[in-house]
Amino acid sequence: MRRLAALLAVLMLAPLAARAETPDVLIEEQARMSWAEALPAEANLRVRFKGAMIDEAETISAFWMDRDSGQFLANAVTEDGVTHRLQGFIIATRSLPVPTRRLMPGDVIGVQDIKTVEMPLSRVGAFTVIDEEKLAGMQVRRMLAQGRPVMRQSVMQPLVVGRGDKVNILYDDGRLVVTAPGRALTDAHRGQEIRIVNLVSNTPLVAVAREAGLVEVIR
Repeated sequence: MRRLAALLAVLMLAPLAARAETPDVLIEEQARMSWAEALPAEANLRVRFKGAMIDEAETISAFWMDRDSGQFLANAVTEDGVTHRLQGFIIATRSLPVPTRRLMPGDVIGVQDIKTVEMPLSRVGAFTVIDEEKLAGMQVRRMLAQGRPVMRQSVMQPLVVGRGDKVNILYDDGRLVVTAPGRALTDAHRGQEIRIVNLVSNTPLVAVAREAGLVEVIR
């Protein structure tokens, strides 16, 4: 029993053999640790090797990467203990919507006008629209090129009320809902303030454009 217990103790203390992986998996792990917080959680990594390659490795014993260019050098150790020098490039990308055709100022973006593509992070700026739901239904402010990232400054909420349009004025304070006919004195995009006149009392008011033909008075 003592010999069996001693044998079990040795087996429990023995290190487990590392599981072999393809080199690209190991390189990607190292790259994510190297980029750390500078790499968005949504980013995808693509590893491209240059020169000699191996099928599997157990660990990376040394790793160097230029975070600006993505160029890397790594020492990969195989199951038989042989070290191989690997090199190549790591490309960080993320998914984002781009126009499927050229869109001109005034166009309203439909779901058929956008598609999701993988774009290098170097082309994704702080003001790039990365959510398809925040792009569909928007109105183009500046020309959008096919296949290129869209900047938030290049789109806006669509024009829903034009100057001179008849509108329905809504007032809702949670206890009382009142509506009245009115006329727009200015243009307004969805969510934008607009000057109107109440056609019943002939009183000028400031409201918020909610949708086509509907404005809401906020107090």
